[in-house]
Amino acid sequence: MQLLLLRQAKQLLFKSHFVNLKKSIMLLSPKEKKRLYHQYGPCALVTGASSGIGKELAEKLASAGFDLIINARNENNLLAVKASIQSKYNVQVDVIPIDLSIEGNTDVLIQRIHHKNIGLVVLAAGYGTSGLLKESSLHTEINMLRLNCESVLVLSHYYAQRFSEQKRGGIIFLSSMVAFQGVPYAAHYAATKAYIQSLAEGMSEELMPFNVSVLAAAPGPVVSGFGSRANMTMGKALSPEQVGVPILNALGRSGTVFPGWLTKLLVYSLRTLPRWGKVKVMKQVMSGMANQTRNETILIN
Repeated sequence: MQLLLLRQAKQLLFKSHFVNLKKSIMLLSPKEKKRLYHQYGPCALVTGASSGIGKELAEKLASAGFDLIINARNENNLLAVKASIQSKYNVQVDVIPIDLSIEGNTDVLIQRIHHKNIGLVVLAAGYGTSGLLKESSLHTEINMLRLNCESVLVLSHYYAQRFSEQKRGGIIFLSSMVAFQGVPYAAHYAATKAYIQSLAEGMSEELMPFNVSVLAAAPGPVVSGFGSRANMTMGKALSPEQVGVPILNALGRSGTVFPGWLTKLLVYSLRTLPRWGKVKVMKQVMSGMANQTRNETILIN
């Protein structure tokens, strides 16, 4: 029976790469915009805002009236995001180009924005590596660990204290569907996302009595600007526009969200498998996608 379930899950996962996805752009409803701004406004910090899900969430928050502080490494890309947002919405956008993978830089970011009236933090900065861990650059792996985990810990710890004091606020963590089992050929990346998922789940319960919402967003394959940096074939994937609104709709209503129908298909197709079976399936998927070559990319998120 377990072998049959494993075979069925593999078929569903591989089939999903060839499904025609509609590039529909989802919009926040007026009611949701009002709810989000009332509960988490007037200003949001978004890390990793120069591309992908971070950029999409920044734009959707701007559409709800949030002033923004956007962070990423590349200043030119951030300035382009700022110009695009301000051409559409009457909001203030502050650009802070700081590389959070460098030790101490997260503290620098906090010092620069501590005076801002921030009610929502979106922790979307991150990248992944693919291939055999033993053949990777240890420097790159440590750099990823600092960005994906350490910077998230520092920011979430700081804003958990601030939001608890003011008795309102929200924190969105970018987890991934790879957070729920080991993933061969993306072993360390998946481990960083497992850390994020566990941290978000625990903090959600801790901060609930203080009226602070914590959400782990765990998408499946999402098209990202980072993909062009990697020798990886992902097949079909969701667009950031297809996951942004489901993530924001879930804030304050759920502890974890699997945004997008493709994410749900992949997650639920694995649900009945034992953990070892999920690892075997992910090994097959990742070996084909990554070609067992070390690269920097966003894997699944």
